[in-house]
Amino acid sequence: MSDWYRDFANSGFGTTITKQLGLPRPAVLRRYEPGEPLLPGPVVIGSAGEGRLREPLTQLLHAAGIHVQSPVTADGATDGEKPAAVILDATGLRTPGDLSSAHDFLAPAIKRLRPSGRVLLLADPPADADSPAQAAARQALDGLVRSIGKELLNGSTANLLYVAPGAEGALASPVRFFLSGRSAYVDGQVVTVTAAGVPEGEDDETPLAGKVAVVTGAARGIGAAIAKVMARDGAHVVAVDIPAAGDKLAEVANEIGGTALQLDITADDAPQRLIEHLRERHGGVDVVVHNAGITRDKLLVNMDAARWNSVMAVNLQAQLDITQALLDADGVLKPDARIVCVSSQSGIAGNRGQTNYAASKAGVIGMVRAWAPQFAERGATINAVAPGFIVTEMTAKMPFGTREVGSRINSLQQGGLPVDVAETIAWLAQPGSAGVNGQTVRVCGQSMLGA
Repeated sequence: MSDWYRDFANSGFGTTITKQLGLPRPAVLRRYEPGEPLLPGPVVIGSAGEGRLREPLTQLLHAAGIHVQSPVTADGATDGEKPAAVILDATGLRTPGDLSSAHDFLAPAIKRLRPSGRVLLLADPPADADSPAQAAARQALDGLVRSIGKELLNGSTANLLYVAPGAEGALASPVRFFLSGRSAYVDGQVVTVTAAGVPEGEDDETPLAGKVAVVTGAARGIGAAIAKVMARDGAHVVAVDIPAAGDKLAEVANEIGGTALQLDITADDAPQRLIEHLRERHGGVDVVVHNAGITRDKLLVNMDAARWNSVMAVNLQAQLDITQALLDADGVLKPDARIVCVSSQSGIAGNRGQTNYAASKAGVIGMVRAWAPQFAERGATINAVAPGFIVTEMTAKMPFGTREVGSRINSLQQGGLPVDVAETIAWLAQPGSAGVNGQTVRVCGQSMLGA
């Protein structure tokens, strides 16, 4: 869907008017297209202290055909063109005093960052620090990166990876994601990467080749976008939705060469029916995306039990029941499986009139966090994505003022697209994302609402 204000602000006349009136000018974001390079320009890498990741980062980028520049000097000079990404290896931080070196590198480098650029910080987890001072220095990067994200212009983003010792081998997939156009609407996020076995030789174009992926709520909107991106990345998609959405579901499945399965996920026999389908038709499942969700909004004091219970049943209880059944079923859920659950910004920040919805989506985050150790024991992962304001047919029906405010109150000054959610889910579903487990990644353009 077109963003009328963004398109106007980036037109010749609109650019003049917005400058004169001091109005924001949302950028046209760099989104992923198959076959395009990881970045449209060089990368500059700097260190805070004696970092341990600079060499593996340089090797990773060289393998992707990316030129790595010399660090930017205080006067803004580099060894070439403006960088498309700025990376800081902050694994050498020992005290808050060391943060001055982060400033010294980042300030001139970011000043020269090209539009839709990427700023990526990497550090050791604060929980693994040897002293309170070291923990403070590492945690300081959290506030630093979120603030950088709110200062960047022209569609650029800033994110932080906490990389546990021994997790260097699991670093490639997260780094590629946050540098690429796949993360266009992911900004100001903090993700922890832990040590994990990662297969070698993963195809960047079709990382899900040979995988079977289930996507619930796949008939329309974000669910349909997820199904299409997963299929684009090589997966055979089992698209699931209620029988009432059967025609739309069949259209999606036919378009991507997948399988349509009409199923009410809240039915008592839904987990078993899904398991039987996966066992008999596909020999098991590699990826499950719990996307299906509903809203039944009302102020808490006016909300009846039916509204409360229906939202809990679809948004939370069905995810619990299906996931537990897959864990219990012998040989259906592959040992290195990926479960991705759709939460919401409302589950983090809350929202007036959505106590049932916000509670259910916060519950998803708690479920993911609690299950992560059990999944890790199997070599599998479970994560969540929390979308913010995503432009869909549903949001298009909102009152004009409400829709405009909702889409602008983020660092990128625009609403996201269903494909932005789908790209993040597809990344978490990749075999190379084995080091990301129990995490919740917001896809919200760094919304001003919530943490």
